[in-house]
This record gives sequence, C-alpha cells and structure tokens, in this order.
Amino acid sequence: MTERKLIVLDDGEGVARHVADWIVESAIAKKGRFALSLSGGSTPKRLYQILAEPAYQSRMPWHDLHLFWGDERMVPRDNDLSNYRMTAQAMLDHVPIPPGNIHGIKTEGLTVAESAEDYEAMLKSFYGSDRLDPNKPLFDIMLLGIGPDGHTASLFPGTAALNERSRWVTTVVGAKPEDRVTLTYPCLDSSAHVAFLLAGHDKQPILKQFMAEDQSLPSVHVDPVGELLVFTDKAATGKA
Repeated sequence: MTERKLIVLDDGEGVARHVADWIVESAIAKKGRFALSLSGGSTPKRLYQILAEPAYQSRMPWHDLHLFWGDERMVPRDNDLSNYRMTAQAMLDHVPIPPGNIHGIKTEGLTVAESAEDYEAMLKSFYGSDRLDPNKPLFDIMLLGIGPDGHTASLFPGTAALNERSRWVTTVVGAKPEDRVTLTYPCLDSSAHVAFLLAGHDKQPILKQFMAEDQSLPSVHVDPVGELLVFTDKAATGKA
C-alpha cells in the first residue's frame, strides 16, 4: 500500500487554505492540462470558495484546469443533494473556467447505468486510451473525503462497487436513498496525488481507523500510483 502522509493544520479553515495553495501551485507548475477530481463535503466546499477568491482566482491557470467528480447522486443539478450544484455555487459560477473544461456526471435523462457508461466514455476520451497506464495517471489531483462508515466517493461497505476492477465508473444502487454513480478503485488509483480531506472533532474515530489501515474501511483500499496525502486539523487528530 502507498504510504499515508499526514499533514495537520490548525483548523478546517487552515486545511482548506493550505490545500487551495497546493492546488494552485501544482497547476501552475504543471504548465499544461491539469486534471482535478472533486469531492463533496463541507471542507471541500470551503476549499472551492477560497479558490474563487480574487487572490486565488487570479493565479489559477483556468484554461488548463479540467474538473471532474469522484461521485454523484442521480438527482437534478439544481437539487440540494447534487455535488455539482454545491461546486457551482461555491466556485464554478464565480471563476473564468471554460465550460468545456467542466466534466460533470450527467444525471438527467439517463438511467444510472447509462450515466456511468457515459462518464466512463468521457474519461477514456479525455485520457486518450481505454486502458489505464500506471506511468500516466488520469488525474493530477484526486480530492476525497471519508464518511463515518469509512466510505469514500460512493464506495460504501458491502456494495458490489468495491469489487469492480474492469470498469472505471460504476453504479451504486440501494446503499443510500438516491442511486449513485462513482469512480471505481482503478480510476481513483490513477492519480499522481490522492488527497483525503478531514476536519473536525467528529472525524477523530474514522481518521484513527484510516491511519491504522483498518481493512474494513473502503477508503483504506485506495492505493494510488502516486502519493497519498491526508490533510486534516488538530481537532480530528485529538490535539485540540
């Protein structure tokens, strides 16, 4: 398994700002097409708001940035549960990113299976191949969270999606009230940098399990071809 590198900031705001700096600097250094996969959640939402602030917005090479999502609920994009809607309100509606660089998961007018197939086809087209090469990561940065049950993206305990190794994108039906589309492990792992974001006292138990590599947690089985970073705060580590 890839070594987990823990970066502890003072608080959730510190996590969001540190990661915002890191993303901007990484995109600038790449000097070309930069693929960033987004996550839902409160800490990522604050991160996206920060990236839309003038000081960050003016530095980001938006024309090189391509945005993707690790998972999505099968709800309309104007629904409160939509990860796309959250990102749009926090960042997309306020920054000069070309519309063609925003690669959202289609959730309307398609079945959940069709949505997964559509997103996988789009990813393969972007990547330029239907086979993932460990020496050529699909994503430059993959942002992920960890739920109380250890899930990440929409890879929940006990679901068939955990065993999918040939598909890049699959469906999750029945685990939650809304059907979902999620990237699979092979797709998550095709990342130069995987960054888990956790902040707050309520994340203490799951962070401890994750860092101890509790094999019952779906998030523990993310094993990127690049590095694995865990950005967290003192509260989540029990030091505040």
